[in-house]
Amino acid sequence: MKRQDKIKDFKRLDKAGLTDLILVKKERMRQLRFDLATGKVKNVREIRENRRDVALLNTLLKKI
Repeated sequence: MKRQDKIKDFKRLDKAGLTDLILVKKERMRQLRFDLATGKVKNVREIRENRRDVALLNTLLKKI
């Protein structure tokens, strides 16, 4: 998914939706870090994408 499409999708969410999505993304990042340590991660780029998504969601949350 392109970055601009993600931003549009994220902007449609309300405050509760953004907060829930942040929690989901953080949990996924935690799981990816554990998988990386054990050598199970195939796509290392997913960690970076999740981290950037959390930053974007936090920025949008502050604007509300």
